[in-house]
Amino acid sequence: MSIAETSSRARSAAGPLGRATRRHKDHALQLIAGALRESTSALITANEQDLVRGRENGLSKSLQDRLRLDSSRVESLAAAVEEIIGLEDPIGRVVQGRTLPNGLRLSQTTVPLGVIGAIYEARPNVTVDIAALALKSGNAAILRGGSAAQSTNELLISVIREALREAGLPVDSVQTIDPYGREGATELMTTRGSVDVLIPRGGGELIQHVVTNAKVPVIETGEGNVHIYVDASADPQLARNIVHNAKVSRPSVCNAAETVLFHAEAAEAGREVLAALAKDDVLLHLDPRARQWLPAEHNGADEVTEVHYGTEFNELEVAVGVVDSIEEAISHIGRHTTGHTEAIVTDSVANAEKFIAEIDAAAVIVNASTRFTDGGQFGLGAEVGISTQKMHARGPMGMAELTTTKWIVRGEGQIR
Repeated sequence: MSIAETSSRARSAAGPLGRATRRHKDHALQLIAGALRESTSALITANEQDLVRGRENGLSKSLQDRLRLDSSRVESLAAAVEEIIGLEDPIGRVVQGRTLPNGLRLSQTTVPLGVIGAIYEARPNVTVDIAALALKSGNAAILRGGSAAQSTNELLISVIREALREAGLPVDSVQTIDPYGREGATELMTTRGSVDVLIPRGGGELIQHVVTNAKVPVIETGEGNVHIYVDASADPQLARNIVHNAKVSRPSVCNAAETVLFHAEAAEAGREVLAALAKDDVLLHLDPRARQWLPAEHNGADEVTEVHYGTEFNELEVAVGVVDSIEEAISHIGRHTTGHTEAIVTDSVANAEKFIAEIDAAAVIVNASTRFTDGGQFGLGAEVGISTQKMHARGPMGMAELTTTKWIVRGEGQIR
């Protein structure tokens, strides 16, 4: 099939899928979850082929981490699908309604977007997340998962399509254009009408390539130059635990912290945080004032630069700065933020509220790890991506963000 044929089949599938009942869609999702569990061994084998090929081709450690599947990660994929089953159907919800003075009865009702396109790299979880969210919200999905996850995604798509067939839903509700390579992805993003919306997920280079070149509507996602500001009033132990989790728990993801800013009077917190990061071999790019807080025995550090402040590392690496006020911290974040997630650690209610009011980001967090900016953690079941723009959707995107509305007008012969 060509890309045009793929899109045509997706549109044909989107009609009956958009009209399917919740019970029918949930049954298909249950079959997908069960099939994923039954295919665990085969998925791990296919994934290992991708990992071997990735290592041979110099795939970065962060992308290898995103790519890797083991039994617990496959179980997490299945569990995420089951969580979506438990969520309300987003289709057919009346957003608002009223009767006009002339007797016309209006209602604004949620409907599927239609055909969703996704371009991503080395992320087999995205294949399952987007397919499941699209299915529950009545949308057909066209997926481009990239060559790094070729074997894994091929098997995942096969598992999902067979579950759709067994459930009696259109098999072409989920399709892949991976066989068409980069040329296929380019055609998808530049052919108006191919999809109703395109969602890129991956590193900054991929996202900006899609945003710059696409001729179809795009929701920009994912780039996360995430900051944590440790206020003068912050509890040192709290700061240590939050920063350590935000940087070390999974450094390859977009909600991991990339810059930590300390108030100059937060020296104790600075020593606690830097000692914890140094213990886990995090490469530190330090402000000269922060260097004095670094344990003497730790040599893995250099002087921070503006380049470091503007970098999404996705590795065990972090920029560290010292500021003299919360205003200076907010100004610094404003210059370098990608609008994803920003956090403050503080014991001051006034400073927390000031930070919330003045920081412009999809998520602003007070006294918790930035790793919570996630569709699953927010109770969305999974996420299509984390939107860093302001039109249509912002922050973690679940099923609600894959819907639009239509107005229904009921009359009794009224004319204008």
